[in-house]
Amino acid sequence: MAESEDFYVRFWGVRGSIATPGPRTSRYGGNTSSLEVRCGKHMLLFDAGTGVRYLGNDLLKSGPVDTDLFLTHTHFDHVCGLPFFVPLFIKTSQIRIWAGHLKARDMTVKYVISEMMFSPLFPVPPEIFTANITYLDFEAGEVLEPRPGVKLRTTRLNHPDRATGYRIEFNGKSICYLTDTQHVIGKPDQNILALIKGADLVIYDSTYTEAEFPKRADWGHSTWEEGVRLCEAAGAKTFVVFHHDPDHDDDFMDGIAKAVTEKRPGSIVAKEGLVLRP
Repeated sequence: MAESEDFYVRFWGVRGSIATPGPRTSRYGGNTSSLEVRCGKHMLLFDAGTGVRYLGNDLLKSGPVDTDLFLTHTHFDHVCGLPFFVPLFIKTSQIRIWAGHLKARDMTVKYVISEMMFSPLFPVPPEIFTANITYLDFEAGEVLEPRPGVKLRTTRLNHPDRATGYRIEFNGKSICYLTDTQHVIGKPDQNILALIKGADLVIYDSTYTEAEFPKRADWGHSTWEEGVRLCEAAGAKTFVVFHHDPDHDDDFMDGIAKAVTEKRPGSIVAKEGLVLRP
């Protein structure tokens, strides 16, 4: 496939809530949410958890960085890698940072990042960044076209402080990214169903198993079983388990991988370094 047509997602961080590096998570990965999506010559990034540090280091090998970074929300595990994303410190970088959950609260993504990088929580403010940075706020539900030929459909997710789900469309294919969303038992989320209808690839918040969910029903997350149900109902193709619980070690994740492929053959459990094409 020509580079101008290639469309794929690479996982740099797949863990939820808190990073869990070490031997217990070495096969699936212990870094928090960070995705790289290539749409031909265009690059989109999603979330800035601890995995984004490794992504940034890798990007420097290819010269100046020109990218759009879309945040699902600004809870710490999804933004804590931002001050360590080296392209932000390179003058030739062009970086646009987007968020769809703050306008309704009369906040901006620039304000929230500034508050996160505020002494004594962090020793330096965002003004230390030397890249050409643009901060962009939108309302979840809008349709965006950040680059020519790349369309993003968005929806509001059910999560404390709000969150945004994305459907990236390019060259007739689609990748959906929906993490940090809590389902209601027996009531499929209509916003999600509409967004993932007929999608080629659906990356979904599968923090818990159905057995664990009753004790965590108000924690803002979902299960791989609900992800299967949503994909079935929406006629989506490949389902990807994502946002792994920090207490789920590699052996536990192997069990989930076996169970989800038995339930819905072709399903995949996200691992750091994994590349998927729709």
